[in-house]
Amino acid sequence: MAQVLLEGLKFRYQRSLIHDLDPRVKLLLTALLFVFSLIGSNFYEEVITFSLIAIPASIARVLRRLLRLMVFAVPFSILIILLNIWGGGTLLRSLVIAVRFIEIVSSTSLFFVTTSPDELEYVLRWFRFPRDFVFAFATSIRFVPVMMIDLNQIIDAQKSRGLEIEKGGPIKRIRNLIPVLVPLIVTALVRSGELAEAMEARGYGAVKKPTSLFTLKLQSRDLMALCIIVPGSVALIFLYLFML
Repeated sequence: MAQVLLEGLKFRYQRSLIHDLDPRVKLLLTALLFVFSLIGSNFYEEVITFSLIAIPASIARVLRRLLRLMVFAVPFSILIILLNIWGGGTLLRSLVIAVRFIEIVSSTSLFFVTTSPDELEYVLRWFRFPRDFVFAFATSIRFVPVMMIDLNQIIDAQKSRGLEIEKGGPIKRIRNLIPVLVPLIVTALVRSGELAEAMEARGYGAVKKPTSLFTLKLQSRDLMALCIIVPGSVALIFLYLFML
């Protein structure tokens, strides 16, 4: 399950119109899809929002990965439906809320699978977030796949030594995770120490206002994308609020 979630959020570079867009344009597109997911209030609007997510995902050739993530989100959607019905909501209204949850997960995933951690760092700097916060956030995004690889390697190693993680009751299974978590935490601490030494060797924090080798600049393809996204979004918001 964790592997599916990782694959649904992991960036892989490939040549596509969406991947090559400026990260600010991709963030705007994701934010608008997020808004469409929230303001959609009936079945027709949810179908339109799903189509809007599927179009850029198809162009970026990540639709299959998003579909896997949607399947991952289905159990949580069922839980949302049950809780909403238990709280007095209708079945149709519960379905709309559950679909909205899947759309929010998918639109968020679309940004992360098409945007590298470096681009994410540039965007946060462009928004003038504090430097330490940007570095910590970008580093955590980079290290999630690394830690997942470490986790899988530790699980395989412990299984080869006879550890049976999937057997026994809930308490037994939690105890079985201890031989996995301890080496994982030790590995994370060692890796963070190495990162701190590398930062110190490169003079992190020595200059109050460091310059950047790369700055974000809108290209012609970004302007063309904005010319499609902005008017189209305004028209759709008007359609959602006043016509459907």
